[in-house]
Amino acid sequence: MALIANLARRAARLLILQTAAALAATMAIMPGHAEENSPVRIGVLTDMSGVYSDLGGQGSVEAAKFAVADFGGKVLGRTIEVIAADHQNKPDIGSGIAREWYAARGVNFITDGLNGGVALAVSHIAANAKKIFVSTGSVPTALTNEECTPYTIHYVFDAYSLASGTPRILLQQGKKSFFFLTVDYAFGHSLEQFATNAVRAGGGTVIGSVKHPLNTPDLSSFILQAQSSRADVIALSNTGPDAVNAIKQSVEFGVSPKQTVAPLLLLITDTRALGLKAAQNMVVTDAWYWDQDDASRAFAKRFFQKMNRMPSSNHAGVYSSVLSYLKAIEAAKTDDPTAVMAQLKQLEINDLFARGGRIRADGRMVHDMYTYRVKTPEESKYDWDFYTLLGTIPASEAFLPLAQSKCPLVKN
Repeated sequence: MALIANLARRAARLLILQTAAALAATMAIMPGHAEENSPVRIGVLTDMSGVYSDLGGQGSVEAAKFAVADFGGKVLGRTIEVIAADHQNKPDIGSGIAREWYAARGVNFITDGLNGGVALAVSHIAANAKKIFVSTGSVPTALTNEECTPYTIHYVFDAYSLASGTPRILLQQGKKSFFFLTVDYAFGHSLEQFATNAVRAGGGTVIGSVKHPLNTPDLSSFILQAQSSRADVIALSNTGPDAVNAIKQSVEFGVSPKQTVAPLLLLITDTRALGLKAAQNMVVTDAWYWDQDDASRAFAKRFFQKMNRMPSSNHAGVYSSVLSYLKAIEAAKTDDPTAVMAQLKQLEINDLFARGGRIRADGRMVHDMYTYRVKTPEESKYDWDFYTLLGTIPASEAFLPLAQSKCPLVKN
């Protein structure tokens, strides 16, 4: 009898433990229970050490932290944490990190992305996880066009918006023939495609193109091909060190003044690396410039104190994306990604990055774009004083019209 009683007591204890475990598991998945005291985690997935690290990198992490601080450090009574990782410009690494963050780290929102191939891969992971991904600084329009998802937003610029500026100015200057020097992956291909469309729409011609691998120090053979084309314009569908190397080596080969070297994406960090003597009078299209108004200058001063350089448009875009996300959580009264996305698409974005910005049905954040001329050394009055505004491209013209969209989320 004693043996039976002991067995009964053990069975009862086991049942109690199993019931408690089941109750804990149930409570953990109940909406709002596990999240009540857990932090809201924001993931910055960027290039920390490669070709785009100046465009993103630690600067993007700091920009995200600035946005969190400006919001007040908490949302819905929960603390906000920023975590970061290096995708190394490899889609498999980027998608692996995103998958782990969404599934195991409590991350509902990832920003930056940068590299076009990485951005497209992460976008698919986000859609499957039903979590939010904001790509800043990447170029492929596919993110909000044929490969759009309900959980992806595209910030800052894309191939269409960049191509809407520089080629138009050059055509107005009477330069009619173009040859493309293009980095050989999604970013470069997309940029060349839309620039080609803009050139032809403006009455110009494209003589040819040549593609080079990412992060190629010696571009001399490619530049010689472009030079031998005798095109009025050698258009650079690359950025970062690739664009800097191409421009410097073009100077060495005496490409100018017979031909105009035109970078389609020259960031302020690239201009700094080139120096005004080499970059002077180039036409630049970008989404934001640190010296454009008081709000931009205040952000730039703060950024400079932390990073010892001025912020790029991507850094301003990361700041804006994080701030907008936190405002949307506050409005939705939850960090559930579906509810937050609905709020984001109702939000008018007015901050240091954009005025009157909005996120369309396809996920494209639309705002004004700008064309600048790089100053001569004599025109520059202080350090990082690089650009003179040439014109503003209204948001309605800067991005691919919804009427031309292939995104299934758009009702044409």
